[in-house]
Amino acid sequence: MTVSHAVPVTVAVARRADPARTDEMVAWMRAGTALAEVFPGFLGAGWVRSAPGSGEWHMLYRFADPETLRRWEESPQRHWWLTSAQGIVEHTRVQRRTGIEGWFDPPRAEPVEPLDAAPTAVAPPSPPRWKQAITIWLAFFPLSLTATLLTGHFLPSLPIPARVLVMTLTLTPLMTYLVLPRITRALQWWLHGQRAPWRLPR
Repeated sequence: MTVSHAVPVTVAVARRADPARTDEMVAWMRAGTALAEVFPGFLGAGWVRSAPGSGEWHMLYRFADPETLRRWEESPQRHWWLTSAQGIVEHTRVQRRTGIEGWFDPPRAEPVEPLDAAPTAVAPPSPPRWKQAITIWLAFFPLSLTATLLTGHFLPSLPIPARVLVMTLTLTPLMTYLVLPRITRALQWWLHGQRAPWRLPR
């Protein structure tokens, strides 16, 4: 009997919109996230601009496995959402990735699933490795500390290898599905060298 393991899938999307319509673009992306959130398997979403005033947007959304992603992508809700962007979004390219690195890497320059014939722009480079390491540490440290304290309190007689096994089996899904997606979404501006949101002009 073959046992299949679900692998989370991160979809990286590059879209271009008129910089003068930024408010509409942000509202449209928020609407798409709100629609996706009610679908089983949705793990998170976020977006970042290439530079202040740029019309190039890099968007990420993540699902627990290819099947839950397929249900979202084939849903009438998503079809309506994409259709509602006519006149705002000029072109799109998509790339799927698995693993934690999908949260850090922007879409590559080559189109993987072109949705129209418009030319694509070159995506910015991935965040520096040291920034990725700090982001992972920020997610891992509080989880590791909490798990160490809890296992030491509730399972003091458990041998160390068994205690570590319990911790890693617990922390791995928490890191992948809950903590890391939220932290990378909150730190998108820092990972890509942009101005902090609270310092942007209003």
